[in-house]
Parts: sequence; C-alpha cells; structure tokens
Amino acid sequence: MSIIIESFDLTRKFGNLTAVEDLNVRVNKGEILGFLGPNGAGKTTSIRMLAGTIAPTRGYAVVAGIRTDKEVEKLHEVIGLLTEAPGFYERLTARENLLYFARFYHINSDLQVDKYLKKMDLWERRNHKVGTFSKGMKQRLALARALVHEPEVLFLDEPTAALDPKSAREVRELIMKLKEEGRTIFLSTHNLEEAELLCNQIAVFRTRLVILDTPYNLRNSLFQRQAIVELEAVDDNIINKVKSLDFVLNVGKDGRQLIIELKDFDNNRPELIRCIVENNGKIQSVFEKRHSLEEIYLTLIKEGGRDEA
Repeated sequence: MSIIIESFDLTRKFGNLTAVEDLNVRVNKGEILGFLGPNGAGKTTSIRMLAGTIAPTRGYAVVAGIRTDKEVEKLHEVIGLLTEAPGFYERLTARENLLYFARFYHINSDLQVDKYLKKMDLWERRNHKVGTFSKGMKQRLALARALVHEPEVLFLDEPTAALDPKSAREVRELIMKLKEEGRTIFLSTHNLEEAELLCNQIAVFRTRLVILDTPYNLRNSLFQRQAIVELEAVDDNIINKVKSLDFVLNVGKDGRQLIIELKDFDNNRPELIRCIVENNGKIQSVFEKRHSLEEIYLTLIKEGGRDEA
C-alpha cells in the first residue's frame, strides 16, 4: 500500500504550552486512522496542521504528496475537512450553501452538488434553509461539503460529537459507506465504539503519540489471549487437569465458565478441548475473550504506551 499521510516530528506550541509534540504518523491510501485521545490532548491542533490551516512550530507533514506547510492552496484542493463546528449560511438553502462552497473548488457543475445532496440523504430537503436543520442534518451537509470536490484525503474532527444517538448513528453509517468506497480518512474521535467500528488503524494520542497499530495487534500485544470454555458443570478435577497442561498460563472460574490463558491460542486450543473432553467435561461452547477497544485505550493511557519498534 502507498502512504498518503505522513508526518515528521510535527510540533505546535502556543506560547509556553505544547499542544502537540513530535507527532509521527503514517496512513496508507484507502485506510481509516482513528485518532484517539482525551479532550484537550491536541487532536484538533494535529488535524489543523495536517490540513494546512495552521503552521507547525517544528516539523512538517506530507499529505497526498504535498508539503502541508509550503503548498497550502494546492493541499486544500486534494483534502476535505470537517471541523467540530462547521459554519453555514443559515438563510440559504442546503443546495445554495453547497453550490456556494463548490465554487471555491472551481466546480461549476450542479450535478456534482446534487450527487452529494443525494449521497448524504439531503435531497428531499435541498431547498430548505439550513437554519431549519437539526444538528445531524447540518453534519451530513458538512460531510457533503467536505466531499464535493472529490478529495483524496478526508479529515474528520469529532464528526459525531454533540449529536443525539440517532444522528450519530446516521453519520457513522455514512462514514462506513465512505470506507467501503476506499476513501482515506483521518478520524479524530474520543468515541471508542465509533473507532472500533470504522478504523483500520488506531493512534492513541496525548500531546505525544502513545502508539499506532491495528486493533488486532494492540489486543495481542497488551493482553494474553484467553479461551472461555462454558461447561455443563465445572469440578475441581477438570480445573486441575487443565492447570497441569504445560501450555496453560492461568485458569480462572466464573460460574460454569473456565477462563484460560494459553501460550499459543490457535495451536493450543485443540489440545485444551481434548483434555477437557477426556476428563468428562461436557462443553457447551468455546470462544475467545475479546478485549474491547476501551480496555486497550485505558491500558495505554494509564501506562503511557510503549516504545515504538
């Protein structure tokens, strides 16, 4: 895969306050990067530097082959940006707003505007004034505005923040469709469920980058893989037999479930099941305990991350 976003020691200071320090990220074309961090961590400042709306104090970034600190006008032609508080002309209709902003990208075709009004499910409300729109509808219109010029990279800053659950779900579904189309998206969020649903890679950030990896790799590096074996009944004989296996690291019990840590989950699981069955254990189900992104995030924030390889 080709790298489409890359930053090099990107740093921004406001007086004596360091908002972002030595940010180094890489995003491949067609991927969604989830940029996670607590409020005030510097996520918005990072996006503003990557999108060329503020200059870094130190370092630089390259987006779609363009230096973000040197070719800002060219950069804005190839990126789309959705900010936390997108502004519109409230007395204009949705279509009039989108036509107005499309002109900045030298788009003179009404068909392109209409395409994204339909794509964002706003066609029936195209001639309604934006001042009558709900927050969710305005956010969909903001997505249409960010996409109308067919950007190579889309930056989304907290796209579902302050939305009601129904509107947030609708916006997530639209982002999922963009993912299916192969769009490259840099998604800033503190919504862990959202990040887990949408993102190929996760960056945990708190002024500095804590870690950047896939959700799968993060789980496996932070937590020992565990088998959950549900039995018709659990007795001490089965527990002791399982504990005696040389590839078993730990055994816990929760009601009729055994929680078993294995050295090599994929290779050890068949032998584990065989041992239980041979000792008269009646297995109801076997599955892997899947640690949530919330557990991963809280562990990383608490520990301060680990050194990158």
